[in-house]
Amino acid sequence: MSTTQAASPSPSATRLKITEIFYSLQGEADTVGIPTTFVRLTGCPLRCQYCDTAYAFHGGQWWDIDQVLERVSELGPRYVCVTGGEPLAQKGCLELMRRLCDAGSRVSLETSGALSLAGIDPRVVRVVDVKTPGSGEEARNRYEELAGLSAQDQVKFVICDRADYDWSVARVCELALAERGTVWFSPSYEQLPARELAEWILADRLAVRLQVQLHKVLWGNTPGK
Repeated sequence: MSTTQAASPSPSATRLKITEIFYSLQGEADTVGIPTTFVRLTGCPLRCQYCDTAYAFHGGQWWDIDQVLERVSELGPRYVCVTGGEPLAQKGCLELMRRLCDAGSRVSLETSGALSLAGIDPRVVRVVDVKTPGSGEEARNRYEELAGLSAQDQVKFVICDRADYDWSVARVCELALAERGTVWFSPSYEQLPARELAEWILADRLAVRLQVQLHKVLWGNTPGK
C-alpha cells in the first residue's frame, strides 16, 4: 500500500516528521504475521552497516499527531508499530505512542537501544535492538536501559556472523536477558543463513528465539512492506 502524505500541519501542533504510514503484516517480534499499521518516523543517529531503511534517514513529511491518528484509524488494525529510523530521536514520539494507546491500539516500539527509554507509556511494548559488533554501532548500546524492561518487552540481536553470535550469547548470559523476557536472535538478511544460526542455537541449547523476518521472505527489501 502506498504512503499517504499529510497536509501541512499547524505551527502550534506537536509535529513529527514521517517517512511513511502503511498497512502490512508484522514481520518480527511476538506479533509476527498479524496485520499491523506501521508508522515510520524519519531520522536516525546510527548508521548500522546492514540497515534496510536508510531511505528513512532523510526527507519525510511533517504531520500533526492528530493527522497521524486519523490515518492510523483509516487503516484500521488494532496493532500499531512505531518504527524508523530511530523513532525516539523525535521528541513527539512519546506523545504519539501515548495517544495511540489511549485510542485503543496495541502499540509496539522498535528502537535501537541507543537512546533513553524514559517516559515511554508502560502500555507500549518495547522491542530493543542490542547492537552487535557486526553492526558497526556496538559502542552506542545503553545497557543500563535494559534493566528497566518488563516481561512484555523484547530484546533483539541482529547477528551477522559467528563472532556476532558468540558476542550475543555472552551478553544474554551476562545481563540475564532471557530471565527478563523474550530474546530474539535474527540473522542479518543476506549475510547469515537462518539455518546456520538455528543450528548454533540448538547446539548451545540457548533460551532464545530464532527470528526470520517474514516481510523480507515475502517481499524482500521493498519499502512500505
